[in-house]
Amino acid sequence: MSLDKHEMAALVARDIPAGSYVNLGIGQPTLVADHLPAGSGVVLHTENGMLNMGPAATGSLVDPDLINAGKVPVTELPGSAYFHHADSFAMMRGGHLDVCVLGAFQVSAAGDLANWHTGEPDAIPAVGGAMDLAIGAKSVYVMMTLFAKDGSPKLVPKCTYPLTGLGCVDRVYTDLATFVVGEGGVRVRETFGITVDELRDRLDVPLLD
Repeated sequence: MSLDKHEMAALVARDIPAGSYVNLGIGQPTLVADHLPAGSGVVLHTENGMLNMGPAATGSLVDPDLINAGKVPVTELPGSAYFHHADSFAMMRGGHLDVCVLGAFQVSAAGDLANWHTGEPDAIPAVGGAMDLAIGAKSVYVMMTLFAKDGSPKLVPKCTYPLTGLGCVDRVYTDLATFVVGEGGVRVRETFGITVDELRDRLDVPLLD
């Protein structure tokens, strides 16, 4: 059975090394914050200027002045710090983040990332800080559905959408499988409700044994 977005987020949270400094991209990646185990020591960084962000805020915990980069109300953990937007980007560009988790329109077999524009004339571009994160973080995890709404694969031999970064993606977490992307190609790590042979039938990307 395929995974829903919360199950995908839980998988990502499980694989983030303890004590890492991590940025969660706008959209589904923000759900990872809700699945980090207590005591992991993971410090979440927000593009809009916060360190040690906690899970999403609900009910009486909602503070309209305390949001993540996607404008979602969040909580703060002990030791939280706030700083200027420019300082936040300096952290991203300076190689101070261990992991970033991003959404994507496409990921290529070489680890190229396309996540800011579909190239359609009426599409609204949304690059944000994705380019900075893609080249600045030590590891880049992508969280996305494996197939688009029209059934086309989002893990592709070569990206056809405008690129965010080249050769930057290390892992891809999807609703049907998780993949490791390396110099040798793409390897299937786990599958959910589908076999590796069925994946090979539906993807144009060679999958390593």
